[in-house]
Amino acid sequence: MNTTAALQAESRAVDVPAPMQPEMSWKRALLLAGGAVAAFHLAYAFPPLSVLMVGYLYGLVRLSGLPTGRRAFYFGLAIGHAVYAPHLTFFWTIFGWPAIALWTVLAFWLGLFVALARLCRSRFGQLSVLLLPFLWTGLEYFRSELYYLRFSWLSVGYAFSESPQLFAVTRLGIYGIGLALMALAVSLSLLSKGRAVVPLTVYLAGLGCFLNLSTPSAISRKLPVLRVAGVQLEFPAPFEVTAALDKLLNRFPETDLFVLSEYTFDGPIPDRVKSWCRQNEKYLVVGGKDFVSNDAFYNTAFVVGREGEFVFKQVKRVPIQFFKDGLPAPEQKVWESPWGKLGICVCYDLSYRQVTDELVRQGAGAILAPTMDVTGWGGYQHRLHGRVAPVRAAEYGVPIFRVCSSGISQRIDHAGRVRASAPFPGQGEMIAGELELSERGYLPFDHWLAPLSVVVTAVIIFWLALKRILERFSRR
Repeated sequence: MNTTAALQAESRAVDVPAPMQPEMSWKRALLLAGGAVAAFHLAYAFPPLSVLMVGYLYGLVRLSGLPTGRRAFYFGLAIGHAVYAPHLTFFWTIFGWPAIALWTVLAFWLGLFVALARLCRSRFGQLSVLLLPFLWTGLEYFRSELYYLRFSWLSVGYAFSESPQLFAVTRLGIYGIGLALMALAVSLSLLSKGRAVVPLTVYLAGLGCFLNLSTPSAISRKLPVLRVAGVQLEFPAPFEVTAALDKLLNRFPETDLFVLSEYTFDGPIPDRVKSWCRQNEKYLVVGGKDFVSNDAFYNTAFVVGREGEFVFKQVKRVPIQFFKDGLPAPEQKVWESPWGKLGICVCYDLSYRQVTDELVRQGAGAILAPTMDVTGWGGYQHRLHGRVAPVRAAEYGVPIFRVCSSGISQRIDHAGRVRASAPFPGQGEMIAGELELSERGYLPFDHWLAPLSVVVTAVIIFWLALKRILERFSRR
């Protein structure tokens, strides 16, 4: 009898409903989950509706009022599959059946947030209003930047990739935008159904107007201008590369720097390409492999100088998991080019703030991004990847020139505006123009706010675990 009573008491302690709202019915939970999923997809599919992302976060917060932690976790997990899998169907093309496991890994973080949010609300009461935005940002930053399976795409901030003024004006950064939106969602969840209509309407109208403001005007100071050009080539032969460079030079003869994609060559840079640079007295950034043994190599962006020699190279900082993508870069530096300091992000490195933060700290005035996106991965994968560069440019206030193997190449100014692009699949398509180098980029506020959120999240989890252990010991 004593054992039964203790188990019942423990069950009541664990499954106490969150105090911010009454116990939630299955019907209401399903409606909230469906609304959250719909809001996420509408925000990503239609840029004018990106403001609906707060509805997605609002639904997650309200679901933290479910009566048990297990139910909260499974609702979050289900929502995760519903929002991530449709956007990441190309995982199936690349990996086959294991794609289901990868979708589940991403969905796990949503389930964990809803479950932990429920515990915060039950343990900390109204204090959780302050904690939940940091909890959300800490988990999002950790899953995007810090652990082995890190994957930053589909963060809530990328829904605003076509509204770069949001990043350029607020300087919050992509994780800071997520924190601000979650703070708003938590605030709205405190209001009753009727009282929430007015502030929600004001929010949607205000943010909608803000997103339609013009982006910051061009820099008035006279700054170095770099004339760049690139061509989309996927797995070309060396003679095809030099032929394409000849066409590019004929069309854009004033170009200072030519850029080709990551893995343009499946090995070292051929002598005929270095000879082309020497004969035409042009600089070239091109992707290849820098072998350190028969099997091990660095996925490298080489800079070939006007004399046909290597003047700089940058190894990929974060190789893609489950791919033979080389060894991680032992160091990261900016290229002291004739036009100023240039940072190089090899492909997915541009997706990681820890990589790009370091380039801006070192004074990069522009970022070059040679990228390999295989044609077979599909058009939507390319468009999804194309959201990253405009956000990065707006976050740091530096222009970006991104040349992809099969699209979507982009030339982006310091305010995150896409000035030119090349289509998918677009083999042989060219892209060119001027990059006005920034005098010095800036780090958005979340370069310290997001790591702080990870620390706050760790403290919350430790405290909740400690309280649980102490309660168990007290019942013995």
